[in-house]
Amino acid sequence: MSTDNTRRQPLLRYWTTRYLLTLFIGLLLIGVLSTFWLRRNAVQRRLVSLKALAAGTAERAVGAGGSLRIDRTLTGEIERSQRLLGLGTDLFLFIVNPENRIVYSTPSRPPLAVLQSITIPSYLEVGFQQLRIGPQSRFYILKQTIKAGERWIGAVYVIYPHRQINTSPEELEFLFFMLGSLAALGWGVIYLLTRHLSRPIQKVAAAARQIVEGDYRLTLDPNVHETELYELIRAFNDMTTRLRELEALRTELLAGVTHELKTPVAAISGLLQAVRDQVVTGAEAQEFLAIAAKETIRLQRMIEDLLAFNAFAAGEIRIEKTLCPLNTIVQEIADQWLLGNDGKPVTIKVQPLPEDRKIATDPLRLRQILYNLFTNAQQARPTGSVIAVTIDETKDEIRINVKDNGPGISIAEQGLIFERFFRGGAKKDRVRGMGLGLPFSKMMAQALGGDLYLKSTSALGTTFTLTLKKHP
Repeated sequence: MSTDNTRRQPLLRYWTTRYLLTLFIGLLLIGVLSTFWLRRNAVQRRLVSLKALAAGTAERAVGAGGSLRIDRTLTGEIERSQRLLGLGTDLFLFIVNPENRIVYSTPSRPPLAVLQSITIPSYLEVGFQQLRIGPQSRFYILKQTIKAGERWIGAVYVIYPHRQINTSPEELEFLFFMLGSLAALGWGVIYLLTRHLSRPIQKVAAAARQIVEGDYRLTLDPNVHETELYELIRAFNDMTTRLRELEALRTELLAGVTHELKTPVAAISGLLQAVRDQVVTGAEAQEFLAIAAKETIRLQRMIEDLLAFNAFAAGEIRIEKTLCPLNTIVQEIADQWLLGNDGKPVTIKVQPLPEDRKIATDPLRLRQILYNLFTNAQQARPTGSVIAVTIDETKDEIRINVKDNGPGISIAEQGLIFERFFRGGAKKDRVRGMGLGLPFSKMMAQALGGDLYLKSTSALGTTFTLTLKKHP
């Protein structure tokens, strides 16, 4: 016996865990991308501020007469602009004259390493450059020309450490708050949705366990919005309905079999007991044994009919259709049935089609159906039975009508004749059987693609009609 070592978890925990993991990975990715975007945005904002500082300084550095203005006032204006633009104190700014000499700097003594690493470009090279000093230090360098009209009189250089261009704490706090809120909201939504989906499935599982224990009375409420859950619940309810029907059929079958087999078994037992106890002897004992043998044969046939019915109902018997000449096969079946009728006075008149038509059918199943109809027709009038078989056709089907000359079927019994184990009142006292002939025949007719139904009944006789589909 194989064992399943799979570790299982409740549906709610299993899917909540996986959804949360997916949510965490998604939020982590969003956080990384958002941090990158905020960093890039911070760089762009800081560069814009540096450009504004350089442009303002270049404008203020122009004195009267178009010369460079380097004085204390300029220093105060630069420092005020730094504060307003939020650039901090780590900024290096210096001004060069047309001879490319530094005439102003703030702070007054910038790091020598910075100054030594700067290559003063020509006046046409305006804009940002990146500078690396050593393995750790990186700088942004911005050049802004100073013009008096159209004349170039100098240049402003702004040097800003790369490390100072950071995302603001407020932006990071907002980002973390947003991600945390999304995580909490996502967890809540995932939990509620998973719980909502798991509840009907849990109900189905609980109901299935009750069915395993033999309770088929369960019916689940199909009032759900999800199509898949609705289909699951509907299929489950259909299954329970079918199981109830099968259980009722099983109970009915057991009761019917018990009732029908009890009589012949009791008769055989009584006859054999009488012979064994020598209640009867001689020729009478032999007669008792002969009666017991006939009852045994009848009991054997009843059991065979029951087994055949159950096998057919369970779909274990296949239909094998072949092309058969209809007139010929119906006449052969009638002749064969008469030969096995133990010499009882029965007449079968077959009225065939004008032309012997071939149809696709299973000869064995057709023989079983007609045998049952002939037997029922004979039992309707034990003596002087006349059975009329007529064959006609429509555009789509063949109809085989079997009519007896019996007294007919009462109105109360007409709706019950195809029920399992039902036997009419006229038969119970003089004919033994299981009450499976007509139900079995109808089942076989439907398996052949046709049907079997009561066409008419009156004091002059009863007609059953077997329909078969024409061969295309």
